[in-house]
Amino acid sequence: MWAIRRTTSSIALRSRTFSAVTVRASYTEHISSSSRHVDKTLIPEPSSAARLLNRYYSYPALNHHYSSIAGTKSSGEEDDDDLADGFSELEEVSAADEVQEKNLEDENNDVIVSEPELSEDGGDDVNAPEKTHKPKRAFSVLYKVIMDSPSAPVQKTLDKWAEKGESISRSDVSVALVEFRKRRMFERALQMLEWLESQKKLEFTEKDYSARVDLLAKAHGVNAAEIYIQKIPESFKTGMVYRTLLANCVQSINATKAEKVFNKMKELKLPLTSFACNQLLLLYSRTNWKKIGEVLSLMEKEDLKPTLVTYGVLIDIKGRNNDINGMEQIVEMMKAEDIEPDAKIKAILARKYIYGGLKEKAKVILQEIEGTDLKENRRACSVLLPLYASLESVDDVSRVWDICKSNPQGDEYIQAIHAFGKLKKIEEVEAVFDLWSSKFKRLPSKVYATVLKVYAENKMLSKGKDLVKQMAESGCQIGPLTWDSLVKLYVQAGEIEKADSILRRASEQNRLKPFYETYLLMLDQYAKRGDIHNAEKMFHRMRQDGYVARMKQYHSLLRAYINANAPAYGFRERLKADNVFPNKALAEQLTQVDAFKRTAVSDLLD
Repeated sequence: MWAIRRTTSSIALRSRTFSAVTVRASYTEHISSSSRHVDKTLIPEPSSAARLLNRYYSYPALNHHYSSIAGTKSSGEEDDDDLADGFSELEEVSAADEVQEKNLEDENNDVIVSEPELSEDGGDDVNAPEKTHKPKRAFSVLYKVIMDSPSAPVQKTLDKWAEKGESISRSDVSVALVEFRKRRMFERALQMLEWLESQKKLEFTEKDYSARVDLLAKAHGVNAAEIYIQKIPESFKTGMVYRTLLANCVQSINATKAEKVFNKMKELKLPLTSFACNQLLLLYSRTNWKKIGEVLSLMEKEDLKPTLVTYGVLIDIKGRNNDINGMEQIVEMMKAEDIEPDAKIKAILARKYIYGGLKEKAKVILQEIEGTDLKENRRACSVLLPLYASLESVDDVSRVWDICKSNPQGDEYIQAIHAFGKLKKIEEVEAVFDLWSSKFKRLPSKVYATVLKVYAENKMLSKGKDLVKQMAESGCQIGPLTWDSLVKLYVQAGEIEKADSILRRASEQNRLKPFYETYLLMLDQYAKRGDIHNAEKMFHRMRQDGYVARMKQYHSLLRAYINANAPAYGFRERLKADNVFPNKALAEQLTQVDAFKRTAVSDLLD
């Protein structure tokens, strides 16, 4: 049964700032061990989903003090570590690779690529029958020309090519962008677009400018993208351009910049969309749960319909807060709006049930994902493999892999390696790797990185080193995913200095920056040692690579001072300069390292 109580304050719809809304909800409900009983007469009428979510959404174990989204300095605000640790399950489920991009449009159209969790579509329907024939992969002459001259500047390569009188089609450009993004070659894609624009080979549209903003943000940071927007013709400074910038601010977890962009969109009176609000939900799911209610209030007032992404973020946060009943109630709200949970949301539900010890409930969800015939529902396999591994079900992982083994797809290989690795079935991991190697002369670096991660987690340094040699001999390009696995491999082996050396060399390549989590892992290692000097160096290197100081970095850095039993002078001023406001845990750490704190001895000396 639902008993919903709500307290609100007035909200100015188009003002630059809007006040916070306190949202409280209480409910009681009986859940049997095998099924969940809900009085359907109490399920609200459709078309009021945003209002209902706003009324319902609550924060058990959190204070109800919201600060305004607009104009708030909150880069780095987080709840306690146990509530906001790392990235959400939504991201883990929606992307096999941590940062793998997804094409949002048909290859024959202009292309804008965003992070998987930022997509507004419903994702692939894994319950749909598998297609018997794959569409022929599109070919791009531009992409081939650039890739055939890997060491030459893109501009010179294209100048020579253009001298031959070759024509350029929009579809060829679009396919080239897709190919570069798949390989995370953002710099090359950007240089290609810059050449096309400077040579007037393509009449730029809203989508082209948005694509360039996206690539600039990924290759050189959001500040560079923001500067470029000022150079775009006024007629093309549209909502799409600013939403692209907003999405990249969220991807880089820069709350201050994201809020600034969001407010700029309001100042320009650009249409407010569910996509833009979902960006803020994703941001605050990572940094500050207390602001979730404000976003829902805004969606309610603007009559914006929640999407699958909206529901997914809220379900994820409820699950992370171990609020299983609340998570299930949001699912009921979805169904009341005739929105069926997709595979990603079902995967989130299953994972939360597993982590919550509700394995029987998880199995029910997994059976829904699997369907009646897994051979006909092949696209579900890559979703099921890691979930069955989380259930520690070797038989189910082996059963699903057996269905794939005769003709595996790329993601099925990856997920099988992940699954068997989690189950510590090293022989099976190597068998999957060998099967892939036997079918292709050259494997993507992602494959090596995935196996390397398994070796790291199992402290198999010797095997890891052999794999790195094999990777080098194959001429495979090494990127952030591989660096992350290498660093973990040496950290697990206790070779911290070697891990640091690898990370430093990776950063100095200045093409693709290492992951935030890779840096944080090294920072944590120095913090455990009480090595203030190296912890501060790692903190500084994160800044140099464009990672905005966040609560987690300061938590880790303060642990270095605490473990060294050393005072931290000027730390509160550092936090203030970075717009980081201490939560309870950080405040306690600050007290421990306060050089001027009162002690029993100091009191006697007064």
